[in-house]
Amino acid sequence: MPKIEVNKVAEILKKNEISPAILRRVIEEMNLAVQPDPGEEEKPPAVKKQFAILLSDPDGKLPKHDFVGWVLQLPDTESVVTTLERVHRATYDFNTTKKGRLMPVKTVGEAMEHIPAKAFKEHEVWIKTKTPVLMLRTDNNIPKE
Repeated sequence: MPKIEVNKVAEILKKNEISPAILRRVIEEMNLAVQPDPGEEEKPPAVKKQFAILLSDPDGKLPKHDFVGWVLQLPDTESVVTTLERVHRATYDFNTTKKGRLMPVKTVGEAMEHIPAKAFKEHEVWIKTKTPVLMLRTDNNIPKE
């Protein structure tokens, strides 16, 4: 619904020859309606958040290097092993479209960033992070104080 200022409404009412008493009451009511509620305070802006993947490595098998990756979802009934195959199939299908022929996707990173969600949804895989996120390692132990 379009918003209109109280002053403009007052001018319109004056042009239509509304009695001054009624005009004053209407404008006072509109001014009260426009006022913010005393209990309502402005909320601070939401804090921007990021994703990270925490990998359990109690045996220390992973190298000490930093890794990045993407957060994906797939149906509970499907094997996680098929995830990369689903991404590849979605990429192949995208590259056969008009947009894909103009700018074909060549890497998994490009696929995550540039292929629309609809293409992945057709292969029952949902991308939660289009940009790679940092993966953290843990030995899966809480240190004693």
